[in-house]
Amino acid sequence: MTDREPKQRHTIEDVAELAGVSIATVSRVLNQTAPVAEETANRVWEVVEALNYTPHAAARGLASRKTSTIGLLLPEISGHFFSLMLRGVETCVCENGYDLLVLSTPCPRESRLNLPRSLGEHNTDGLLVYAGSLDPDEMARLDDVGFPVVLLNQSPPEGLDIPTVTYENKAGARELVDYLSEVHGCKRIAFLAGPDNHEDSYWREVGFRESLAAHDIAFDPSLVSIGGFDARVAESAVSHWLLEGIDFDAIFAGDDESAIGALIALNRSEKRVPDDVAVVGFDDLYLSQYLTPPLTTVRAPIETAGYRAAELLFQLLKDKQVESSLLLPTELVLRRSCGCNMA
Repeated sequence: MTDREPKQRHTIEDVAELAGVSIATVSRVLNQTAPVAEETANRVWEVVEALNYTPHAAARGLASRKTSTIGLLLPEISGHFFSLMLRGVETCVCENGYDLLVLSTPCPRESRLNLPRSLGEHNTDGLLVYAGSLDPDEMARLDDVGFPVVLLNQSPPEGLDIPTVTYENKAGARELVDYLSEVHGCKRIAFLAGPDNHEDSYWREVGFRESLAAHDIAFDPSLVSIGGFDARVAESAVSHWLLEGIDFDAIFAGDDESAIGALIALNRSEKRVPDDVAVVGFDDLYLSQYLTPPLTTVRAPIETAGYRAAELLFQLLKDKQVESSLLLPTELVLRRSCGCNMA
């Protein structure tokens, strides 16, 4: 548990005093409502940057100083995974009588707009941030000014006390690979990892490796490739394995999207699933039950994670104590793609 006390915010009066100008001049510079001499404007912006000041209170102009709006940062909003997470967030936000602003950040990090110009203190009361959607430096700035933030599927940068919500990636992966080995006798299990530096993928690989070690199966680097949580990337990786003649009797795809890519590549090469190769995934997306064959996977509480993250954020807005890390359980879902005789 962590008791997050609101941090002291710098005011527009502080900026005016340090810049040696009037409050009205600072307001004109920040809001660009009237011309200001370039030298004066530069001096104001230097003080704003030095103080990490944002016009949080001034922009709102109300006694409550609230927007009644929550922000959600995502790397993309397409696909069933993010629609599930968004639904969970929306449900909690609506229950609390707030509005939701969603910003997708699919561009390379170096080309993204600065957060304060798109989503931040000036137009929201708090932020939900999915993995990879916000630079660590910006997280540190928001934490420094006491702006409420909750992370989804990633840990906070070192030294920052930002609450996070995720699920049992390692335990779910371990249970799945244990099942392949113990029930179906798989010994050459390939792994399609997610994107580099993605915590979900990291912990799923840890669970994969722990299971191999527990069953005295040697780890083979040639059986690990990037699936990227993307069907096309995974399809290419599995096709490469097949062209290289690499032997495997099962594929653990890092998520259901990459499992779809694996199925496409195997079907094109006339490999039968599960007779020749078992295929399993992670997440249990809606379409997974309708694939041919239906996909064995790990059900991740994606919608619940979105809801609980929003719930934590509203607790922060009420200055309540919150859990620093919320780890939600996963569930093994057995279908025919692993060799089980079931739907």
